[in-house]
Amino acid sequence: MTARPAPPHGLMAAGPVPMPEALHRLRSPVLLGKAAVVLLGGVIATDVLALAAGMNLRSEFAGLGETGLFDPAPADRAEILYGMAGSLQLLAMLATAVVFIIWFHRVRINAEVFDASLQPMRPGWAIGGWFVPVANLWLPRRVAAGVWTASAQTNTDGGWRTVSMAPLDLWWTLWVVSTLFTWISSKIYDQAELSEVAGAVTLVMAADGLDIVAAVLAILFVRRLTRMQGERAALGTTPLAVPSPTGPAPV
Repeated sequence: MTARPAPPHGLMAAGPVPMPEALHRLRSPVLLGKAAVVLLGGVIATDVLALAAGMNLRSEFAGLGETGLFDPAPADRAEILYGMAGSLQLLAMLATAVVFIIWFHRVRINAEVFDASLQPMRPGWAIGGWFVPVANLWLPRRVAAGVWTASAQTNTDGGWRTVSMAPLDLWWTLWVVSTLFTWISSKIYDQAELSEVAGAVTLVMAADGLDIVAAVLAILFVRRLTRMQGERAALGTTPLAVPSPTGPAPV
């Protein structure tokens, strides 16, 4: 049986956690996971409202420039409704981000207990990684990969268990694409002339659609990882398996 590979240099994890301390630090992420799922559902609901408000706004500005007829009163009302929908989206996003990051830090602490050697970054990066400009497009995913790998090790015979990271990869890809596309489309909308509003709103609506898909994938990711940690915790805190030469490569 091969030795466990050394953790990568740089922002690496701490060493093995002593058993008494490990038992003290292990906490169930179930309630936080459920709260994150509910709030993600709220994000989806506000995105749907924004899509409806966007359709209304787009209809008011559609065809502008092709005709000289334009009534500003209903257009102003449509813009106010659209702004209110955007404010609800922002509130839902902020509330979800707070709870999601708390849940993310909790599952990272648990992964440290399960097997610290599989973690490429220290637990604090489960929070700090989200706030580093540009680097936040990959640092949290790096943390999540280590958490996923440690949480998947439920083989009691010493064998290495590999669980597909598709839920993680799909969610992360859509989240990055949605975040970037939302930023770009919002800039275009903010700078749009009257004749360009309908097209700009269409772009923002597309971003809202991507955000809905990303939120659904986030729900699947949270539920799956929370369930995996429950299964892993039921087996105790001692590392169960040693990676084989064909095991997962360092993230």
